[in-house]
Amino acid sequence: MYKGSTNLKVRYAETDQMGIVHHSNYYVYFEAAREDFIQGAGISYRDMEEQGIMMPLVETQCRYMEGAKYADKLIIETNIDELSPAKVALQYSVIREADNKVLAKGKTIQTFVDSKSFRIINIKKKYPDIWEKLEALKQED
Repeated sequence: MYKGSTNLKVRYAETDQMGIVHHSNYYVYFEAAREDFIQGAGISYRDMEEQGIMMPLVETQCRYMEGAKYADKLIIETNIDELSPAKVALQYSVIREADNKVLAKGKTIQTFVDSKSFRIINIKKKYPDIWEKLEALKQED
């Protein structure tokens, strides 16, 4: 299975009064990692949107084990948890580079919809080329 890797550095503006990354920023990190992950398949969000595909979030979750702090260098590892013609579930691990400690784990579920009607589409039937690229990410070892 393909595992994406995104490197980020915690900015001061992302921290709260305690000097810890505010919990809402993890979802921004997941979004950056998700975009990098999809690019690993040779697909970009922009290309998908230009073809009429959107991927709205339908579910998110995050479990925080330890707070990241200002200037921490983070690695967000991403992989496919589940893939069907109607949706994709991705898992994320937020790792502090300095000690390789997992700080948080998350998951997002997105559905594939037509950008005009916003109705769920079967990406395997309607866009087989994109389906094959996504399926390849799940199959890689």
